[in-house]
Amino acid sequence: MEDFNEKLKCKTKEAEEIIFKYLPEENGFQKSVIEAMNYSVKAGGKRLRPMLMMETSRLFGYTGRETEPFMAAIEMIHTYSLVHDDLPAMDNDMVRRGLPTTHAKFGHAMGILAGDGLLNYAFEVCARTIVKSKTMEKAVKAYQILADKAGINGMIGGQTVDVQLTNKPIDKDTLDFIYRLKTGALIEAAMMIGAVMAGASNDNIEKSRKIALAVGMAFQIQDDILDVESTTEELGKPVLSDEKNCKTTYVTLYGIEESKRIVKEYTRQALEILDGMEYSNEFLRELLISLMTRKK
Repeated sequence: MEDFNEKLKCKTKEAEEIIFKYLPEENGFQKSVIEAMNYSVKAGGKRLRPMLMMETSRLFGYTGRETEPFMAAIEMIHTYSLVHDDLPAMDNDMVRRGLPTTHAKFGHAMGILAGDGLLNYAFEVCARTIVKSKTMEKAVKAYQILADKAGINGMIGGQTVDVQLTNKPIDKDTLDFIYRLKTGALIEAAMMIGAVMAGASNDNIEKSRKIALAVGMAFQIQDDILDVESTTEELGKPVLSDEKNCKTTYVTLYGIEESKRIVKEYTRQALEILDGMEYSNEFLRELLISLMTRKK
């Protein structure tokens, strides 16, 4: 475990260096929104999605650099979703990753604009990549996956249903729909794009999607558990926020112990698919386990 933690630090640093390289320069009349955008990205985080993208590419033997812009783009999209999620109209959170949220630091209006800016800039980065790409077909496919998984049939679709049903009862099927889209869609995008940019077969791209789906479900259910069992100091964000916002979660439907069992089952499903492949990446395997059993 100690060896994995050291590797994780190095991999996280590697991912961050790539992401930061693609952030916009803070100048011009619009400097204030760029500062808010960059603050939001640099405020910390697991860098899970770009790391999954990178390690999935490596799973299939790819070590080139054309995955890098998509790593930066997916982290920008993930970050924008958090910036907007923290706004008063949504979860109204003032702390994330142990720091003031973007709207708490820069104001409500700038929080909205910073999120908008990150989303748009993510696709600017991707578009420039496609124009310059030596493997344009792969880059276009990656772009399509990212756009689809971030939009109304992905993250935004899940968030929409989540917002609409706050303070209302939710059954398991609806909750699964929210989790698959709101949390799982970008994790699917990360692993699918990693496979696409590595030139993996359609079958292995689909296997990567299925692994990511199980990981996304386990990750979100574990988040539900931590919201009850952890502390603000450990998580770097408020706990009991689901209760405060009257949200149905796996914990409210099934309780802590059954939710933990379900996390283990999704973990088993993900590892079964990964271990059944003709390719291997031991760090990726350890990363998936750590994400689904994390304590913060």
